[in-house]
Amino acid sequence: MTLPNMLQIAPLLSACRAGTLTPTEIVREVSARIEAYAAKDSAVWISRVPTEQLLARAAELEKLSADDLPLYGIPFAVKDNIDVAGLPTTAACPAFAYEPSESAEVIKRLEAAGAIVIGKTNLDQFATGLVGMRSPYGQPHCVFNADYVSGGSSSGSAVAVAAGLVSFSLGTDTAGSGRVPAAFNNIVGLKPSRGVLSTRGLVPACESLDCISVFAGSTADAWEVERIAGAADARAPFSRTLSPHSLPLATFRFAVLSAEDRFFDGNEANAALYEQAIQRLEQLGGTPVELDFAPLKETAALLYSGPFVVERLAAIKDFYHSNRKDMDPTVGVILDGAVNYSATDVFDGIYRQHALQQVAQRMWNDFDVMLLPTAPRIVTKQEVIEQPIAANSLLGAYTNFVNLLDMAACAVPAGFAPDGLPFGVTFVGPAFTDEDLAALAGRFHEALGEAIGAARSEKPESFAERGGSSSGRVLLAVVGAHLKGFPLHWQLEQENAVLRETTRTAPDYRLFALPDATPPKPGLVRERGFTGEGLEVEVYELDTAGFGRFVASVPQPMSIGRLTLANGKEVCGFLCSEAVARSGTDITATGGWRCYMKK
Repeated sequence: MTLPNMLQIAPLLSACRAGTLTPTEIVREVSARIEAYAAKDSAVWISRVPTEQLLARAAELEKLSADDLPLYGIPFAVKDNIDVAGLPTTAACPAFAYEPSESAEVIKRLEAAGAIVIGKTNLDQFATGLVGMRSPYGQPHCVFNADYVSGGSSSGSAVAVAAGLVSFSLGTDTAGSGRVPAAFNNIVGLKPSRGVLSTRGLVPACESLDCISVFAGSTADAWEVERIAGAADARAPFSRTLSPHSLPLATFRFAVLSAEDRFFDGNEANAALYEQAIQRLEQLGGTPVELDFAPLKETAALLYSGPFVVERLAAIKDFYHSNRKDMDPTVGVILDGAVNYSATDVFDGIYRQHALQQVAQRMWNDFDVMLLPTAPRIVTKQEVIEQPIAANSLLGAYTNFVNLLDMAACAVPAGFAPDGLPFGVTFVGPAFTDEDLAALAGRFHEALGEAIGAARSEKPESFAERGGSSSGRVLLAVVGAHLKGFPLHWQLEQENAVLRETTRTAPDYRLFALPDATPPKPGLVRERGFTGEGLEVEVYELDTAGFGRFVASVPQPMSIGRLTLANGKEVCGFLCSEAVARSGTDITATGGWRCYMKK
């Protein structure tokens, strides 16, 4: 099988489950891509798992069932401030490097789900920066123009996904490091609510604010990774259990910047793209509400221009005092500023943070989510060299406040300027709205109609195509008596199900006319190794409540499981007990129940 340019999870997983792709083939292709991309940008990786070890990991996976592992054979990268056993953790500072005795908790969970760690990616040293230029291991660049920054601090993680080298990557986000690089490289950056992903095994930047984040080609992939990696961890001091909070996503209110707060540093193309993003979200059911940005701007100033810089120093204080000379000059200067604050200043800053959290909490009475530019504009590497602090500050204009105010965020592409450089927007919501926020951002991303990553050859996978929730919606494939015009179709109509497409299953399904069924029904079973023409199905979209009621009404021997369509997408669908199905008549050759019933 030829792998797509963007290694989105669902197509790879479907191919592995269908037996047309193996983890070994994935590893070999990924390794070849990494070697080839190094000629364009040699600064993406700090360390990599040796190829022979990757092949051994792939071979171990091939002894297991792909059906049992939600990330079977899926390759991913890890920002090099997160521990991976067997690889050094450097935080982009060679003098700081150490060999971890165990992997971070999130790595353990992802590997247990079948994912394959490919290596550790470059970053702004100690995750201090938004530019991707503060590393002795080189400076990755924007995948569209080598003169421009990749964004940081999760620089290599974003480029690895955008260049099609891995399916997803882990970054970190304290001030926007999981969002800005996504915007600059035409991919998704999901910043979970604080504490939902365990930070045990993470070199802290600001431990009370740090989030491990996810880069992917789609919000569907990013959410799947968060869902699998997330869990409460008693050994992580700021760990929290995700208690999902819903957003009203059929019709909703979204906050936008007022005219006077729309700062793009002179980039009129990005200003126009932001306005287009607002109009697109209106078309998706949203009502724009003007945002008072002043409290958010004040909050952002606490992070670098206020006493919270002391927490950055606290994270590496022993190393700073003994090895200051070994640090990146700009990072060192930032931490030097921490000595200007007293303990009293720190507590004053914390008190002000909590006061501003109260202000922000009241904002949610006026709207449900925020739609903000991810960054005013991308900057060149030369600009950063000439003004390292000012250029970095520019990039955090719309991101720095989010973690201080305990919010979730999801950055998605929002189009390209005439100069060929990407622009992105970020959806911001209250804590624990992670899934619905990703779903809404995914709807926007899908409606944009743009292909993803550097190659721009594939559209993002959607929640609906995945068969999971998308704004509380589920896709269900029906194959028999629930088809339009057949006796049980009324059960879908009463749940206001919407027909999304008529298509076919993957080729390895058989259909049987069940004996003595009233009304007449077929039974669908999957037969590995069988190659047919696929069977006609209708795919309907229901809300999750309606789907739950519908499933509860399904009698034995029928069940609702995962069904693979001809295009490789997985949705929910009707399946039947194989023993019962095979007691009937094999009607696979007819192509589907509708054709069979016409005979």
